[in-house]
Amino acid sequence: MTSASDVLQMIKDNDVKFVDLRLTDTLGKEMHVTVPADCIDEDVFELGQPFDGSDMLLMPDPDSARMDPFREVNTLILQCNVHEPKTGKDYDRDPRSLGLRAEAYLKSTGIGDTAYFGPEPEFFIFDSVRWEHRMGKSFFEIDSEEGPWATGLKTEGGNLGYHNRVKGGYFPVSPVDSFADMRSEMCTLLEQQGVDVEIHHHEVGGAGQCEIGTRFNTLVKRADWTQILKYTVHNVAAAYGKTATFMPKPIEGDNGSGM
Repeated sequence: MTSASDVLQMIKDNDVKFVDLRLTDTLGKEMHVTVPADCIDEDVFELGQPFDGSDMLLMPDPDSARMDPFREVNTLILQCNVHEPKTGKDYDRDPRSLGLRAEAYLKSTGIGDTAYFGPEPEFFIFDSVRWEHRMGKSFFEIDSEEGPWATGLKTEGGNLGYHNRVKGGYFPVSPVDSFADMRSEMCTLLEQQGVDVEIHHHEVGGAGQCEIGTRFNTLVKRADWTQILKYTVHNVAAAYGKTATFMPKPIEGDNGSGM
């Protein structure tokens, strides 16, 4: 297990300038606040970092420390639990704290010591997503050069005709699978952040549906890995000028994305 002193040494060894404190909101969306690295000492791990107008405390988990591969300035990430400052106890609506309580409850029952979880998050990669909802007008529009509907489009460099059929995206090789290199980059960065990758491939959805399979782990550790995976997928896709979504059913009539 990584200790607070180990994290402080990691900050020194990597010339870290900022520390990004991560939390998950009640809807499962990852949030963050960033503090200068010289503000992080052992007291922060014991007493917490005030946030939200000092109404709550972020308690960093030293074992979650990793370098952020997407920031230009050297930045270290710490996953945090949310605590109540008055009681010092974990906030009952904090998903990560709830996960820790669930793991402790399992041990207390005597049913078992450990429960393993192995989700397989699927996602779509699109070229563009537009939507609008206002008085007198409502629409959404998805652009994907891989999409079955893109066979008749005039594209820069010419339309080469490599398109998946509806529900025909499972396992084709490149150039039909146009995201193999992008997924490999995602996997490389996941491994750098401590997430064990087992497989990646194109999924059934014709318009850019993908899957990256990562190893099972205990509840809280596996939940942390899922947040790392989402963060990595979104940022790598953005670096390629694409947009990624984990929403369950972005396209009518084609495959949805499971977990």
